[in-house]
Amino acid sequence: MSAIEARLKELGITLPDVAAPAANYVPYVVVGDMVYVSGQISMTDAGFTTGKVGADLTTEEGVAAARTCAVGLLAALKAACGGDIDRLVQVVKLVGFVNSTPEFTDQPKVINGASDFMVEALGDKGRHARSAVSAGSLPFGVAVEIEGIFQIS
Repeated sequence: MSAIEARLKELGITLPDVAAPAANYVPYVVVGDMVYVSGQISMTDAGFTTGKVGADLTTEEGVAAARTCAVGLLAALKAACGGDIDRLVQVVKLVGFVNSTPEFTDQPKVINGASDFMVEALGDKGRHARSAVSAGSLPFGVAVEIEGIFQIS
């Protein structure tokens, strides 16, 4: 078991299989030592986490949804690394979209669910640049979508 997967196991996380694309795109693209992971949407074993943060969901529920996106990002990263997620050098950047009401202004707090998870799971390799923006709607009505850029060896 890899060091990263051992840490994830300590956190009670097992990486799922990479979700199949829902349209004409691929889950990730590797260019040199960089991996660009397509947006991962908020879902659990029970299905999509849907709703608008600030109306249907609390900030805390949005944070939990963002964390599930981060797990999906790492699953795609593992696949991009041929199963060896320990090839990760650095999480470079996350871009998070929050399905929220026009009045809701805590998008950064919601995306902290992913950012905090990356640091908790990966230590300093998990520190990254980031954007957190509001969206009037997201695919399938999900609460959060996050894409990522990673450096690998």
